[in-house]
Amino acid sequence: MILLKNGMVYLSDEKKIEKVDVLIDKKIIKKIAPVIEEKNAEVIDCAGRHIFPGFVDLHCHLRDPGYTYKEDIASGAESAAKGGFTSVCCMPNTNPAIDNISTLNYIMRKARDVGKTKIFVIGAMSKGLEGKEIANIASLVKGGVVGLSDDGNCIQVAKLQLNVMRYASIYDIPMICHSEDYSLSGDGQVNYGPMSTKLGLSGIPTLAEEITVSRDIMLADVTGSHVHIAHASTKRTVELIRQAKKDGIKVTAEVTPHHLVLTEKACDGFDTNTKMKPPLRSEQDREALLEGLMDGTIDVIATDHAPHSDYEKELEFVKAPFGVIGLESAFPVLYTTFVRDNKMKLEELVERITSKPAEIIKKNVGILKEGAPADLNVFDLEESFTFNESEILSKSKNSPFLGMKMWGKIHYTICDGKFTWKL
Repeated sequence: MILLKNGMVYLSDEKKIEKVDVLIDKKIIKKIAPVIEEKNAEVIDCAGRHIFPGFVDLHCHLRDPGYTYKEDIASGAESAAKGGFTSVCCMPNTNPAIDNISTLNYIMRKARDVGKTKIFVIGAMSKGLEGKEIANIASLVKGGVVGLSDDGNCIQVAKLQLNVMRYASIYDIPMICHSEDYSLSGDGQVNYGPMSTKLGLSGIPTLAEEITVSRDIMLADVTGSHVHIAHASTKRTVELIRQAKKDGIKVTAEVTPHHLVLTEKACDGFDTNTKMKPPLRSEQDREALLEGLMDGTIDVIATDHAPHSDYEKELEFVKAPFGVIGLESAFPVLYTTFVRDNKMKLEELVERITSKPAEIIKKNVGILKEGAPADLNVFDLEESFTFNESEILSKSKNSPFLGMKMWGKIHYTICDGKFTWKL
């Protein structure tokens, strides 16, 4: 048994923070009370620290199988644990893609062997993520996927997307859609606008995202299926989602920490750690994303953890791959930027990275209450640190937040009643 004493605990049912003790027995939270005494437990004094439900990430790339020089299931799980995550959903753009039961079983088996975090799998919408032929959705769902996506790619043919949605609606699982019209995004590198002109780089217009978001919302309306908009990045995308929810369409959405915190100005200087897709947008877009998160239009925050090796990101900007890591920096970046500056309540932030994403994949995780799985973390919110490359556990170090001073130092992560990270 583990007894966490004197901590400020986020209680999921009440959505509030109170000073209580938490007793863990094996894999379950056995008791929560103002004072607990248990002589047989390992006691951790959490005075001055906060205890949260284990974070849940709907969107990360573990690169395993096929690209394990960037990341693998073991290193990704360790990175997640250090970030306070106890549940992550891995995307299917592996090699081979997660469009078959063999690859799915490999990931689930390896995840169980590693045991550092709960890894849920997102299956492919189309075979090979090529957008030409529907994947064997029935076998993937039977095998245990919690959602479908071609993330990293986007199905361009509306009829195929319609068929995927019709099929997926039978199983009532979310389709996590990377929204991008290739005919509009082309070979764009950054947001289309003043910054792309200044840098002399081809731009990705906001319309490339918005047209596809609009299409998928309409298809969801017709089919009654659940569409989840991945990494929303524009003001109009937020408006489209807001209206769709008012119309009763089954749509949810996520936003990343980097799109909430940074703008296209971060690309000035050609730092490839600021190159991602969708790209960092304008300040107007960033403000709309934050407003959408606060009013519930955007449901959750997801990292879109996308590791790339040093030698890939050290290429010139136009040749470097899109994507940045985020598992280890997500909470402290958001806490530092928004909670400490009184732009967001701590309870609101916690909800968007715990119970809300868990609801979308219909899993009993991300909650802290008696009888729930013993998945939680312990942070000292008054302890600051500098986010340095040398301390990152991910195989890749491609973060736009390197060198940033942050508050919120993680001390422990517990998953299924076992310590998976200790400071």
